Amino acid sequence: MIKDLGGRVASVWETLRPVTKKMLVGEMRSEPSAPRTSDPQYDAHADWELSSLLFALDELSVSKDLKNDANKMSEMSKLAAVCVRMLETQSASAEIFIQLASRAVRNNDYARLDRLADRLAERYSASEIAEIIRQSDSPQIRALAYETLAMLPVSTLEPLLNDSLYGEIAINALSQKAYEFDSEEANAALERMRFDSFGTEGPNN
Repeated sequence: MIKDLGGRVASVWETLRPVTKKMLVGEMRSEPSAPRTSDPQYDAHADWELSSLLFALDELSVSKDLKNDANKMSEMSKLAAVCVRMLETQSASAEIFIQLASRAVRNNDYARLDRLADRLAERYSASEIAEIIRQSDSPQIRALAYETLAMLPVSTLEPLLNDSLYGEIAINALSQKAYEFDSEEANAALERMRFDSFGTEGPNN
């Protein structure tokens, strides 16, 4: 099947570790609706491998030759769906989330985007969610990530205020939490941040 999908996909497949191929084959044999649990063999390298395979499959999906071959299109779609399911349930990487969310936006698949939003709240750390905002240019994805950050406890967001990469993002999320969710705790955190900044810089700076 892999060879039939063309050189690019076959080339990426050959770079996969045996353990990743085994996980993919096992997932393809399982029912799509079956409950998913974390796989102890899944790691950051598997993230990268499945992401690369999914990119290759997405490139293939726009090929005119493939669109004229119903069998190959079906096989490609099945393999892409398996990659997406595995990445959705196993990954907690900002880059992977952006890849999956961008696909959902591109395909107008808002049901999947909602599921990704649920995963974002369940699996991702505050810094990874902030990294999604930092890396993504998509208004929909950034808004989704900001909304998720704003729902996190203030105690989880406050440490990001001192982070050079995520400080401004944390301020925006706390501001959203303060004004849209009427959070006094978020307001207090912003006031502490302003006081600390004033105290450090001095009144004349």
